[in-house]
Order: sequence, then structure tokens, then C-alpha cells
Amino acid sequence: MSYQIEFRHLKYFLAVAEHLHFRKAAETLFISQPGLSRQIKEMEESLGVKLFERHNRNVKLTPVGVYLKTELAKNMKNLDAILHHAKLLEDGKDGHLKFGYVGSAMQQIIPEILLKFTKTHPNILFSLKEMDNNKQIEGLLAQDIDIGFVRLEKVPRGLEIHSIVKEPFCLVLPKNHPIDASNFKTLSQCKEEHFILFDPEYSASYYEKVMEIFDDNGFNPLVSHNTIHADSIYKLVENNFGISIVPKSLQTENNSNIKFIELSKIPQRTTLSVIWNKDNQNPILNKILAIIHKEIII
Repeated sequence: MSYQIEFRHLKYFLAVAEHLHFRKAAETLFISQPGLSRQIKEMEESLGVKLFERHNRNVKLTPVGVYLKTELAKNMKNLDAILHHAKLLEDGKDGHLKFGYVGSAMQQIIPEILLKFTKTHPNILFSLKEMDNNKQIEGLLAQDIDIGFVRLEKVPRGLEIHSIVKEPFCLVLPKNHPIDASNFKTLSQCKEEHFILFDPEYSASYYEKVMEIFDDNGFNPLVSHNTIHADSIYKLVENNFGISIVPKSLQTENNSNIKFIELSKIPQRTTLSVIWNKDNQNPILNKILAIIHKEIII
């Protein structure tokens, strides 16, 4: 049996396997449909297998095709990363690391990690993208990002997660609100207020933790707005649309129109964790994880 398979065959096969439509796959590859069909036939003949079932206009993967799609997609990711790393070395860079993160991680944790890491690895290129928890999970599984910073309790198989920081919550109020640190006793003082909270889709486990706070204080919050950005919460609070609860790490001194009261006496804490894909072959990943485990984790 001859295995005269070239890189283009794999690329073309994956395109058809993704679209299950030869014309659409050909358009994404910028080649003709007959040319694509010929390349797939060459691959099948070279391997001695059948990759697709063709019935009129319907295209379906065979069991062999399903297996190859799964394995090739995974390994092509690794190959792309290897080639990208080689190009970085040629350009004088030691590597590239792609971060995903929830907004609160950028207040202190990620800058601290980058400062420590770049002292010993000054030629690393970093990409940073704020993403909700679910998008980070998707990105890590697809290896579109290398490392994430999330507020989650559990992750899918294949991913590793480790806690970095456990922190209290803060109540966020307009500057002129009658409640302040001197007269605040319990959250039940705010049961008639409207609350602006992080959207539950941003992190279901985080939202449940916040709901526990309200349960412990004997009332259901009047939620007027949900959002995914702290800046949006602060702008709404500032303009008297409601009050909020956020992780302490999101406390800021840059907005004089709002104030924070740390909820240090309640038992609930929110956890920021670092997360990564165990199969990720990026050589820089383990180096930055070593820094995190040695110097950052609390």
C-alpha cells in the first residue's frame, strides 16, 4: 500500500470533513470543486480507504473518515503550533503565549505574572483576550488559547485547573448612597435596592455563589441589569441604576463616583483559577505555569 500523502491532502480532507459539502469546502480553499474531488480521491486511493459516502448531493463521513477527522484536526493544531514557534525563533522570539481571561484577572494577577515571567524570558510574544468562562473552555479545547483565567468550579476532561486566589466580595454603591462602611451591618439593608450583576452566562458557578449571599441574608434580589463587563456595572451604579456585588479584585480607585464596602464577614468567597489543556505542546506553557505555581498561587 502506498502512503504518498502530502500536507495538502490532509488540509483538503479536513475542509470537506468540516463542511460535508464539496462546493463549500472548495470555496474556502480557493480551488475548483473538480480539483478538490480529485485530491480527495488521490488520498483515498493512496491510503486504500473510503473517507466519504456520497449520495446525490449528500456527503457523509465513513467511520474511517470520522476517526481521521478527529485525530488529524488535533495533530494539525500541534503542527501549526510547531511551525509558528519555528517562525518566531527565526524572528528572534522565544515563543508565543495566548491568554484568555475574565476581567478581574487583569487587575493584578496577570500583570504580576507577566512582570515576573519577562524578567527571565524577555523575548516572549503575548496575546491577551478578555473572554467569558465558556469561551475560554472552548478556546483551550481547540488550542486557540494556551492558558486561561476563570471563575469555575469544574472543567471538562482534558483540562487542568488550579486555584490562584480566593477573595471576598465587595458591595458597590453610588458615592452619595446613604449606606457606607460606617453604618453597613448586613446586606439585608439593601433588600429594596435594584442590583446590577454579572450575567449568569458569563459564569454560572459565580452567579450561584452570589445568589447564596442573598439567600443567607433572607431576600431575593431585584436584578435590574445583567452585564459581562465591570466597567458597565460601574457606569450603571454611578448613574443610580442600582448597586452591585463584585469580587474584591475589581475594586478600583479610578472612579470617584462609586464606593466599595468589603463583605469580609460573609462566608462566601470567589475563586480565580488558572486553566490549561494537558495536551497543549506549546513549550512556553510549562515555563509560565512553573512561575505561577512558585510565586503567584495563594
